[in-house]
Amino acid sequence: MKIKETLHREIEGDDIRRIWGNLQVNAKDVEGKTIGLYFSANWYPQCQNFTPVLANTYKQLKEQGANFEIVFVSSDEDLSSFDEYYRTMPWLAVPFSDLQCKKSLTERFQIEGIPSVIIIDPFGKLIQTDGVDLTYRFGVKAFPFTHERIADLEDEEKANHETQTLESLLSTHSRDYVISQKEQVPISQMVGKTVGLYFSALWCPPCQKFTEKLASVYHNLKEKKEDFEIVFISVDRGEEGYIECFGAMPWLALPYEEETGKTLLKYFNVQGIPTLIIIGPDGKTLTQEGRNLVNLHLETAYPFTQAKILWLQERLDEEAKSYPKSCNHIGHRHALILVSANSGGGPFICCECDEQGWGWAYQCIECGYEIHPKCVCEVGKYDLKEEHMRISDHSCACSNV
Repeated sequence: MKIKETLHREIEGDDIRRIWGNLQVNAKDVEGKTIGLYFSANWYPQCQNFTPVLANTYKQLKEQGANFEIVFVSSDEDLSSFDEYYRTMPWLAVPFSDLQCKKSLTERFQIEGIPSVIIIDPFGKLIQTDGVDLTYRFGVKAFPFTHERIADLEDEEKANHETQTLESLLSTHSRDYVISQKEQVPISQMVGKTVGLYFSALWCPPCQKFTEKLASVYHNLKEKKEDFEIVFISVDRGEEGYIECFGAMPWLALPYEEETGKTLLKYFNVQGIPTLIIIGPDGKTLTQEGRNLVNLHLETAYPFTQAKILWLQERLDEEAKSYPKSCNHIGHRHALILVSANSGGGPFICCECDEQGWGWAYQCIECGYEIHPKCVCEVGKYDLKEEHMRISDHSCACSNV
């Protein structure tokens, strides 16, 4: 199958604009190249976050002479939004006016969510549908995105995780310390402790909200003399943001403007912030769900081991036995059904308190409305929120990325 056939021939004969110099590029210019079809939109925050990551990978591949091209397939609502978004992109695009081409590509590759990157090899064969994840995880090393290349990278990734230590994660050949507000702290002083790697940034409102909660947990664990530490890994867009963000934190941090942070983002496949990854006393990763665990259980989640997580989940399941199977919440017009993680709960954003949740929830089957059990206030009945707070000491989770 040829590239032009893969693009349903709708691109053929239509000029595709490049951002640089307003050059006109015909579909023939993508022949013989590995192609990434980038389905994205200006209005969606996750697309806004991913586009710079993809652009950096693209530019590096171009500098290396890689036979690679990206074609932007827009889901923007109007031409002005398309133009504004496309100015941030260094690659090709399907013209905004070509609605039939965009529809055909979306249907052909069964695009159900954005951002999405579909990888097509030089012969027009579909080889990857998870280009977003592969870009986050491996960056330029993923090219040419063949199954063999990805398998090699996954084997390498697995080996690295099995042999990781706290020093290998945080130190460099020229730095064996992290910093506090006043001094340099040797990484060796943290060896043997449970350590949280906290990816955050000043520009992210959910980060600011979660930082306050995490700081409370941190202080409580310190008062209990627990061997727990946190290291801030900045995703800020400038040093001023980093300084202000770190200034509100009581823990340690990696110095600003180091490649270590970017390396760790890829190493742990961090696709959104805030993210809290927990490293055990042996230097191995305990969980990448530290944020959810803190939101649900506060300091009770410590030491974040699988045994403790299982015990906490069993406690939640036991408490859930006392919840009504359905209810009518004063904040929603439809009846809400009690669901668990196994029956549709999963991770969610509470529509009542706008904080993150996991597992047990009250859910509207008709429209997707979902809230924490503790946020329910039934119409004409007792206040379930007060009842739940009486029997449970765990907390709401934080807002979404």
